[in-house]
Amino acid sequence: ACKDIDAGRFVDLLEVDAASRTKVDDTRELLDNVQYAPARGRCKVYLIDEVHMLSTHSFNALLKTLEEPPPHVKFLLATTDPQKLPVTVLSRCLQFHLRRLPLAQIQERLTMIAQAEKVEFEAAALRAIARGAEGSMRDALSLLDQVLAFGGGRAIESEVRTLLGTLDRRHVEGILNALAAQDGAALMACVAQLDERAPDYDQALGELSAAIQRMALLQALPELRGEDEEQDAALAQLAAKFAPEDLQLLYQIAIMARRDLDYAPDARGGFEMALLRMLAFRPESLSGVAPPGPPPGGTGRDRDPGRRPTMTPAAVRPPCSSLPPGSRTGRCRRAPDG
Repeated sequence: ACKDIDAGRFVDLLEVDAASRTKVDDTRELLDNVQYAPARGRCKVYLIDEVHMLSTHSFNALLKTLEEPPPHVKFLLATTDPQKLPVTVLSRCLQFHLRRLPLAQIQERLTMIAQAEKVEFEAAALRAIARGAEGSMRDALSLLDQVLAFGGGRAIESEVRTLLGTLDRRHVEGILNALAAQDGAALMACVAQLDERAPDYDQALGELSAAIQRMALLQALPELRGEDEEQDAALAQLAAKFAPEDLQLLYQIAIMARRDLDYAPDARGGFEMALLRMLAFRPESLSGVAPPGPPPGGTGRDRDPGRRPTMTPAAVRPPCSSLPPGSRTGRCRRAPDG
């Protein structure tokens, strides 16, 4: 049966694309054959892909069969967005959450395929494809096909990064080195070189923030070993040039810049301003400058919102007898004589 399914000859497996058959009439037509026994296998299997695309009426038509399915019928409902499924359907299903495949496993599989197909490739290129697939082997194979078509039957790292629009590792290292040296001219030169490749600056900020996050991790856990030992070694050397507080601030600036990128006049300008903020700002503990307090005689609105208000202890308040006569209130009265 497994070989027949792989070859597409198993008649008792019915695969349905819910994205293209969302109407209730399509669902009813599908359920008309539920009552018939399987032809070859022990069960008749209905695989409904992207089931969250079904309409409300289609779910209502399917619900009765899900409540009392025939003993020879099994339903497999596949979706990438289970939150869109009605609660009445979810309560009648066993849920299996498929985890993402690790990067090393995807890269190993891509290497095996490339060697079997006698394709010229670079290990760094396959690693970039595996990272771009984000845990999906299907997406990795699709990206590999696109890369081979783009590169004329070969997979080269520079061509892969051009196709995916990701930031080259050398650009990331150049930007971080310029930040460590506080060299604004070198930083803007890196941006100019990057702009020649017409990058996606949102992804560029994502690559930069991922590198900073990895640097902070390697700084805190020097013995940590990841899937890309060569890149970890380079990032560990860069991490030695930054204080832990610096990396935390740089990471915060990078992820906040991604959110604000849509509001920038242009993408490059937003990217440059993010780098300039990284160049200009330093954590308070390193700068040695205390935050400004409220102005003399200021009200509560004039205070710095980040500082907690202070209370004067009652023990150090001036006694009533020391106050001028005109400043005494009804709460503070002089004790009667005698």
